[in-house]
Amino acid sequence: MSGHSEAAAIAARSVPGLPQDDDGPVFREPWEAHAFAMAVTLHSRGLFTWPEWAAALSAEIRRAQAEGDPDCGDTYYRHWLATLEQMVAAKGVASLATQHQYRNAWDRAADRTPHGHPIELQPGDFPQSEAFSAAESPPR
Repeated sequence: MSGHSEAAAIAARSVPGLPQDDDGPVFREPWEAHAFAMAVTLHSRGLFTWPEWAAALSAEIRRAQAEGDPDCGDTYYRHWLATLEQMVAAKGVASLATQHQYRNAWDRAADRTPHGHPIELQPGDFPQSEAFSAAESPPR
């Protein structure tokens, strides 16, 4: 078993409510698998423990339920992604504002990119209205 496969198996056992079948985690859309893989990678690099992750994810799900999430299973990975964003910010990797700036830049780059071509971020994808701090400058 590879390091990532082993980490994914540990995550599947450690995180309550993870959608899975006999073969492991189940994803309805590619972005869900990407969010899962990002969390597995950040865990393997020591950013957080699985118990820490499970507590943060549980808190995010409770928050969403309190705000009216019907909790019918189709929003699980939205909660996973929100937890990932919060954890990355809380650990000082990238602020929520920086994450949102990059997401918006990616959306702009994807909108202008013809289907089948690689998406490339350019400085113009980061409008001045989404100003970065000196420590968080966009790529050149």
